[in-house]
Amino acid sequence: MGVTIGISSSVRRSRRGRMFDPPLSVTLAAVSGREGRGGRGPFTEKSFYLGEFRDRTLLLSGPRDELAKREPLEAVLADLERNPTGVVVVSSDRAVVESLAKTPVLSAPGERLPGSVGRALGLGPRVGLVVGDEGGLPAACRRLASRLGIAKLVWMDPQGGLVRRRGGPQSFVGLEELAKLLQAGVPGESPRRVALLREVETALRDGLPAVNLCTAEGLADELFTYAGSGTLFSRQRYVEVRPLGVDDFEAAQDLIARGVAEGYLAPRGPEEVDRIFSYSFGAFIEGRHLAGIGALLPDAQAGSGEIASLYALTRFVGEGVGGHLVSGLCGRARDLGLAYVFACTTTERVVGFFERNGFRSVPPDAVPAAKWRDYDPARRASVRCLRRDLVGVHGPPRPPVATRRARSW
Repeated sequence: MGVTIGISSSVRRSRRGRMFDPPLSVTLAAVSGREGRGGRGPFTEKSFYLGEFRDRTLLLSGPRDELAKREPLEAVLADLERNPTGVVVVSSDRAVVESLAKTPVLSAPGERLPGSVGRALGLGPRVGLVVGDEGGLPAACRRLASRLGIAKLVWMDPQGGLVRRRGGPQSFVGLEELAKLLQAGVPGESPRRVALLREVETALRDGLPAVNLCTAEGLADELFTYAGSGTLFSRQRYVEVRPLGVDDFEAAQDLIARGVAEGYLAPRGPEEVDRIFSYSFGAFIEGRHLAGIGALLPDAQAGSGEIASLYALTRFVGEGVGGHLVSGLCGRARDLGLAYVFACTTTERVVGFFERNGFRSVPPDAVPAAKWRDYDPARRASVRCLRRDLVGVHGPPRPPVATRRARSW
């Protein structure tokens, strides 16, 4: 494939080092003023994703009108440059590439393309490629991502990500779900968008781990926030439930803080958060995205276990994260020989969730008395208790433990 290359004039820092940083936290860190490891300042969602992108390369493309939106793009590119993260900008418009890469473009034979791009990224943070025509750009990007061995392709589109039939963004789509959507014709999408989605499917089947689809204005949110702004397409779609380790601590704190802020979880002090964490499990999408947490607090004397601080990120609700966590926690309770598990909540929506997962409403005296020791009287007056007996009860299958770690993207 013949291409044209443009190289940023700024000197790029070394791209060697760790493949990813530990998960990071946002809300509790901001409240407490706590700094991250090594005194790097308060943890943020953005820091988490920059840590995953560090010393890696992503491919950024889209129609010329999206790439011409300089303000949102330049802000993201500047963040990636400081990180450092390499970016391959691909367009059919030479002027757009020169504008974003800040340099005249250079030509390179197709057979030397991977080596030429790698050499260019050793000198500057970005490389611009000019290929084909606008109509064939998605296919060209797919081929380039495969040829260059890039782990993430980001396509900016004026319509942004997919929308669910009942409204609301469709934030996460696995390969098999995408295939089913395409078989159904992707209702509501134009032929241009359907053709784009077919290229996404082909890219995933060819081995590309992930593709992001968003607007230029939503690029920063899509890359640097848990919620995202568009749709993340992934080659693999599985949920792994496992005990949390110390490298998961800040991310777990963040999820607990989010649950408290949204009214799903009771506020807890640092010592109680530390205790909860010591008994917590996490649900990881593709082995790396911490999408939800939940703790099993055992009471051997009562033969019971409390499911506490159960919370899942909205972006991954469609993955059944909460159900996977409950299944995994119930399995752990069985392993410990406990007779039943219970949960307490003041939210009707959460009551419905537990009832759908095999729990039944019970009075407060149907759970261990120790639960109510030093409990807030006002909260107890409105709390609902739910219980699931484990002896002779078989819930949904426990999620399989993944044996292969996915790439840190």
